[in-house]
Amino acid sequence: MKYRRAFAPGASFFFTVVTHKRLPILAGAETVEVLRSALRAVRLKRPFEIDAMIVLPNHIHCIWTLPPDDADFSTRWRLVKTWFTKHCDPALRPTDKTQLWQHRYWEHLIRDERDFQNHVEYIHYNPIKHGLANSAIEWPYSSFHNYVKNGFYSADWGSNGVALEGIGQE
Repeated sequence: MKYRRAFAPGASFFFTVVTHKRLPILAGAETVEVLRSALRAVRLKRPFEIDAMIVLPNHIHCIWTLPPDDADFSTRWRLVKTWFTKHCDPALRPTDKTQLWQHRYWEHLIRDERDFQNHVEYIHYNPIKHGLANSAIEWPYSSFHNYVKNGFYSADWGSNGVALEGIGQE
């Protein structure tokens, strides 16, 4: 089967990357730090901006913006997954052949500012949606904290189960 990917140099993309069999390999601070290191290592050689991101126990959501002359997010994801796999705790894999990541991932080309905002809100609301937190500020592995620090959100955004406009709408 041939997959169609959107190749748009300099564009912003929303991604969902899932662990193999949805195993909760990203549940601890140590593995999240390995993922952060993988992202830093790849960004040094193949730059991109991380506009928003959440790391949940068995999947990641993020928005990346690529450089103006570059549309190659596939290589970046391959390198991130490979770096993480090589540097993570071997105990995460029962055997040498156990995969840590699903082969594919979901990507969506961000169309405009409203689409960007909807996806940022979807990312930051995700731990609440999955019952992992009661508010976005409670989840430690999220760009939400930077958004609050920079004045884009109040710390109580998404609290009390309030349904937010645009969340989950595609």
